[in-house]
Amino acid sequence: MISNIRDGLSKRRILLLVILCILGLGVSQSKGKRTRKPRGDNRVYLNHADVLRYDQMINPEAQILNGHVSFRHNGATLTCDSAHFYEASNSFEAFGHVYMKQGDTLSLKSDYAFYDGNEQMAIARRNVLLVHRKTKLYTDSLNYDRLYNTGYFFEGGKLVDKENTLTSDWGEYNTETKMATFNYDVKLKNPKYFIDTDTIHYDVHTSVAHVRGPSWITSGESKIYTEEADYDSRNDRSELMGRSKITNKQRTIIGDSIFYDSKNKISRGYNNVIYTDEGNKNMFLGDYAMYNETTGYGEASRNAVAIDYSQKDTLWMHADSFKIYTYNINTDSVYRVVHAFNKVRAYRVDLQAVCDSLVFNSKDSCMTMYKDPITWNEGQQMLGDKIQLFTNDSTVRFAHVTGNAFSIQQLPDKEHYNQLSSKELMAFFTNGEIRMTEAVGNVLSLFYPQEEKDSSLILLNYNETDTMRMYFAPKRKLQKIWASKSTGNMYPLSQIPPNRRELPGFAWYDYVRPLNKDDIFQWRGKRRGDNDPLPPSVRRAAPLQTIPDSLKAKEVKKETLTDQNNEIPDSLSSAEGDKKIEGETPETAAPAVDPSVEEKQKSSEEKQEPQEESPQAEEQGKEGSDE
Repeated sequence: MISNIRDGLSKRRILLLVILCILGLGVSQSKGKRTRKPRGDNRVYLNHADVLRYDQMINPEAQILNGHVSFRHNGATLTCDSAHFYEASNSFEAFGHVYMKQGDTLSLKSDYAFYDGNEQMAIARRNVLLVHRKTKLYTDSLNYDRLYNTGYFFEGGKLVDKENTLTSDWGEYNTETKMATFNYDVKLKNPKYFIDTDTIHYDVHTSVAHVRGPSWITSGESKIYTEEADYDSRNDRSELMGRSKITNKQRTIIGDSIFYDSKNKISRGYNNVIYTDEGNKNMFLGDYAMYNETTGYGEASRNAVAIDYSQKDTLWMHADSFKIYTYNINTDSVYRVVHAFNKVRAYRVDLQAVCDSLVFNSKDSCMTMYKDPITWNEGQQMLGDKIQLFTNDSTVRFAHVTGNAFSIQQLPDKEHYNQLSSKELMAFFTNGEIRMTEAVGNVLSLFYPQEEKDSSLILLNYNETDTMRMYFAPKRKLQKIWASKSTGNMYPLSQIPPNRRELPGFAWYDYVRPLNKDDIFQWRGKRRGDNDPLPPSVRRAAPLQTIPDSLKAKEVKKETLTDQNNEIPDSLSSAEGDKKIEGETPETAAPAVDPSVEEKQKSSEEKQEPQEESPQAEEQGKEGSDE
């Protein structure tokens, strides 16, 4: 009968080992084929028993021991109330208050145990307690392999150390490496966190839990889901792999790899990171993200995208890097400042923008764009040195452009543009629709009035002034224009001068404009010649007169004649000068007159006496003056 029990237990042990090997949870094996080699004297010795007897009827192969039974084997002692000692097979069964002790660090208690001295295997059942230093393992079924210092439990177990309590359906614990493997319905409890998972490899020495399989980790207000993680309970740090998720109140971070420091409240995500703030209804995407819950500082980079879905239409913004600063955190006056820099591109159905850097302050809901900022709203383009947009619940209420402000509206025919340039431009909105604009300083305007019936163009209105205000009806319809003292002209469409079709610095940057939420990743700079910002207005002086080359040739001719005749007639000099001032060329000017002929004509004119007018002619002249 005992041999059948031993055979059954042996078969059961072999079956268990096979299962553990198949699942990858077997005992750690050394290189090469594993062999069981006994250490020293392998015999089991009986130290003491109050009563020893044989009973052929009960068990002919065993010595029946009762009262203070004690055995020893390879440095370990075992005591119990009674036992059956199988000396031939070098094994025994122990009953009642079974207690095995190995050195000063390991002990085993149970109600029943079978010990095989050849295999150095202790099989303990019912109310089993394995104690190793400060670690305790509670179970009802435990097989302890003394050769490899490993205990296996398979009917539920609980491992307790200084800080943690670990439970599962079955697993193993190695007293030499202090590694525990728990499987199926695993729960790890700690005063600071709780883990619910499928498999845990727990290092008792370092208090690091290696989590495998679908797992939920709760730490304070933070909840973590992962399928592969390493959790350092001593330092409250988590390394999450395999698409993990951290939720803290209304904030969530998801990534392929996440490092979370629960003590310092710092989380870092790598590759396909998604940070969501449900309270503010915004998101950050990227291949790297970091957030400090204590200070409220965060950053995102590597294909970073900021998303705001607080309105009907979602705003998508891309930049090389984003940084978030939180001020007065955990108070009623908390506010945030977001910095986006290098190649910023934003897209929303009704609004698009590009710039080099951007700052958003939630305190006054102001978004400021720097370095070549451009915004588009339907057919409207606005640019300047700096653009500020003030919002109310993500809806624009006021826009302020400073320095080289330029507003362009593309008309429906796609060929004509209403244009306005100034030093400063302000726009006021109601429910997201523009109602009034005010341009201040060196204002130039170019507008095409339209027929109300068919919206056909009437003429071109060009104005120069110092201040101009424009008032709009709903749907951007221009109602009236007010301007200070101004000068300008109106041109029929067929008589517009070429230099009046566009204001200085005009450029329509439709090729830079983001087309959709995916186009924000495609940076397109200004074309060559359009890269510089609008040039400041320069006051130009009147051009200086220069002497034409033809006139210089005449002067040379004069000098030659002077050398020959020592004098040049005044009539020649006066005639030549008058003709050159009028811009005549040598080919069209009158031929030069010979000096000798000119002198004879002059002398004859001097000899002639002036003639007196007749009374009749004088009277006719008076009558003509009166008329």
